[in-house]
Amino acid sequence: MAAKWAIVLYICFWCAIVNIIPTTEGLWLDLPASGTKCVSEDIHNNVVVLADYSLINNHPDSHLHPSPTISVKVTSPYGNILHHKENMTHGQFAFTTTESGNYIACFWVDGNHPGSPLTVSLDWRIGIAAKDWESIAKKEKIEGVEFELRKLEGAVEAIHENLIYLKNREAEMRGVSEKTNARVAWFSIMSLGVCIGAAVLQVWYLQRFFHKKKLI
Repeated sequence: MAAKWAIVLYICFWCAIVNIIPTTEGLWLDLPASGTKCVSEDIHNNVVVLADYSLINNHPDSHLHPSPTISVKVTSPYGNILHHKENMTHGQFAFTTTESGNYIACFWVDGNHPGSPLTVSLDWRIGIAAKDWESIAKKEKIEGVEFELRKLEGAVEAIHENLIYLKNREAEMRGVSEKTNARVAWFSIMSLGVCIGAAVLQVWYLQRFFHKKKLI
């Protein structure tokens, strides 16, 4: 009985931790008639990303106008195009990250659409939220407590990977900051040296000038 309650408390504890970590992001984007609306997410390497997007037409006379469509483009931190579609009303994109940094998804209206801005619903999921746990449970024939423990194990691994990523980013930023401080210090010393040298040359020139004019 004590072991059962320990398992329940363990599951509740990790569920609380998992709920703190943002792995799913639902967004509503208002697209202007002309222009682009983008969203970005800072994601580290080897993470599964899954997103569903759907166009919502808010025009009051939508039945009198042609159905609007949108274009979608997703790019990696180094500019690689991961997803690019045109003339869409809904769709999905999925990929596994191979680079660390900001992944950007941009949406814009195809052609000219009169009236109020269009709205796009975007369901952006990363990490463990992007996994199809139901399919995993059916494939491996697990259920109940074992299934919840498997999900928690995935959550713990995601937390660990995220902490390692943040630690590496902090080390990179600290290295850049230390290099910048060292360069600023050397630049300050060089600037001070130039100023002192210029002052010495000015004093020397003035002394020669005054001696030449027999003023001193």
